Amino acid sequence: MNQFRNLIFSDPIEFQITRPSSCPYLDGRTEQRLATDLSRHPQKHDVLAKAGFRRVENWVYKPVCKGCQECLPIRVAAGNGKDGALKLSRNQKRVLARNNDLERVILPNFSRDDHYEMFRNYLSSRHADGQMADMDEDSYEAMITSSPIDTVLVEYRAKGRLICAILVDLQQDGLSAVYSFFDPAETHRSPGTFMVLDCAALAYEMGLSYLYLGYYIAASQKMSYKARFSPAEVLVAGRWTQLTI
Repeated sequence: MNQFRNLIFSDPIEFQITRPSSCPYLDGRTEQRLATDLSRHPQKHDVLAKAGFRRVENWVYKPVCKGCQECLPIRVAAGNGKDGALKLSRNQKRVLARNNDLERVILPNFSRDDHYEMFRNYLSSRHADGQMADMDEDSYEAMITSSPIDTVLVEYRAKGRLICAILVDLQQDGLSAVYSFFDPAETHRSPGTFMVLDCAALAYEMGLSYLYLGYYIAASQKMSYKARFSPAEVLVAGRWTQLTI
């Protein structure tokens, strides 16, 4: 008798659990991740993304930290305040106005010299003590190009000068913001906020419903900013639920 008739064993996904390491977002916490090599199952990416997994190069992962559930997958509504469901605050409207001179260009996920130079300047200025501070050009190229799914680079220029860029995955129901960086000299533009708003607008233009933003951590200043984009949903106990602050 088959005692496991409710289970499907075809094309199984093999997961690994990483060793415990120091949490990069919450002091005194330990981080562990459940991960799998997506290159073996690229067709499963969208299902995994909806279940809260994030992609890094060929891998997708999800935090499985003992005694901690602070990392909540978050997605915001597509649109730009005029079209779609995303609502803009006064500050976000000012950010869009401040960047109305930028031209958006969607590119294949290739490594480019001017992008890498801006990436290095960004890390030195904003994340000199972070996990990515020691990334060399080969590591950067792997981050940009190693993807078993549809991935693009969205760059923004003002009169031909590169201002900011964001790596974006394409999903059936939305876009997923993988990593963004910008010219530190352009901080006054609030380019991080601008890229989220514009990618939400791009998702709407493509007929998609969401922009996935990774993980929301209320107790982390680096991650709590995502609650500024509304309406947003977080994944709690397997269900996407509206985020309320």
